[in-house]
Amino acid sequence: MTERFDVVVLGAGQAGPSLAVRLAQAGRSTAIIERKLVGGTCVNNGCIPTKTLIASARAAHLARRGADYGVTIDAPVRVDMAKVKQRKDTVVQNSVTSLTRWLGGTSNLTVIRGHAQFESAKTVRVGDRLIEAEQFFINVGARALVPDMPGIADVPYLDNSTMMHVDFLPEHLIIVGGSYIGLEFAQMYRRFGSRVTVIEMGPRLIAREDDDVSAAIQAILEAEGIAFRLNAKCVALARRGSAVALQVSCDEEPHEIEGSHVLLAVGRVPNTADLGLDKAGVKTDARGYITVDDQLRTNVPGIWALGDVNGRGAFTHTSYNDYEIVAANLLDGESRRVSERIPTYALFIDPPLGRAGMTEKEVRASGRKALVATWPMTRVGRAKERGETLGFMRVLVDAETRRIIGASLLGIEGDEIVHSLLDAMYAGVPYTVIQRAMHIHPTVTELIPTLLGTLKPLA
Repeated sequence: MTERFDVVVLGAGQAGPSLAVRLAQAGRSTAIIERKLVGGTCVNNGCIPTKTLIASARAAHLARRGADYGVTIDAPVRVDMAKVKQRKDTVVQNSVTSLTRWLGGTSNLTVIRGHAQFESAKTVRVGDRLIEAEQFFINVGARALVPDMPGIADVPYLDNSTMMHVDFLPEHLIIVGGSYIGLEFAQMYRRFGSRVTVIEMGPRLIAREDDDVSAAIQAILEAEGIAFRLNAKCVALARRGSAVALQVSCDEEPHEIEGSHVLLAVGRVPNTADLGLDKAGVKTDARGYITVDDQLRTNVPGIWALGDVNGRGAFTHTSYNDYEIVAANLLDGESRRVSERIPTYALFIDPPLGRAGMTEKEVRASGRKALVATWPMTRVGRAKERGETLGFMRVLVDAETRRIIGASLLGIEGDEIVHSLLDAMYAGVPYTVIQRAMHIHPTVTELIPTLLGTLKPLA
């Protein structure tokens, strides 16, 4: 017997639950299907748990720095990893419980547990249940990429998901991948007390950022005792007794680095291979991401794709914005588009990097006339008061429109301050609006007008 709904949402990640509830409240019979973790990556093994762990790591770091602030701690600072994990688990469980209760308590919404596969453009099967609907919204997310490197099948390794089960302190954690996920784990576990080495095959860290941003981040992390091996070649894994060895060079010494544990942080892959998309006629690109238009519609009428699975953003906030776009277009008579949003994200090391719009490298490549201003955090009063003066702030402005087109804020509270610039970018106002605004002293944001006052033509 076929079960019929107006709408089926596949996946209870960031976009799925909000969309399912909104559609159900609009009077549409709705089903949301989740095969494993309610809340998806963000709630279970992404944003929420990692930032909870980062908070514990920062507490340990500040405790060790107590003397810098005139605070004497007589006993050595000790990190109880079992309690750190317990705290993280509690935060995650509270989030999952709240989300599960919200979904279960919504009228007109049915929660179905199991793995869904399309059998046609109008039907999916979950076990022995055949479910039919006029509209489908795919929000199945992505998972950690396991690279095809020699020895990978012979060596135990961790990824961002399995790392959440660790309740001990790795003696020497080798992290493969010098980008956002890898660097957050690197600083976190170094502050917990592990020896940490980051292996990156490229010539520098986080290649999408400007060169000086990458260099500053590396210097910040090296100052905390994290080791880096860039330009790694002939990368391969091998067992060395109870340890793991990572080959990093064919020619140069050292040829390999030995550690107690390996964490893979080399990218993500969409969860599309086992959805039966071919039976529904839904197209994907060469990497497996579902192809969507500017309003997140697939090539098949009545089927949308939201979140990481569509390749149009790899963050929780882009996934939630996907929900907002689809809901506004379907229910509010609007015509919102993905292309209207401004790229923005953060790297949650300490100090954090807040990013919005274009990098300096991208502005130069565009050929447009621009203004640029850079300000060191050593000249920010709030940073000096807090004893956290690492990093710098940079803003880029279109020389003709005088609108802000990019910002890189590497410094204390940079992940929060960047929003003041982002909001001005969305408002489409000239930079002078925020430059002339009166800000509170002493804060970091109060230096944004000062920074804007030093704008000069980009050479």
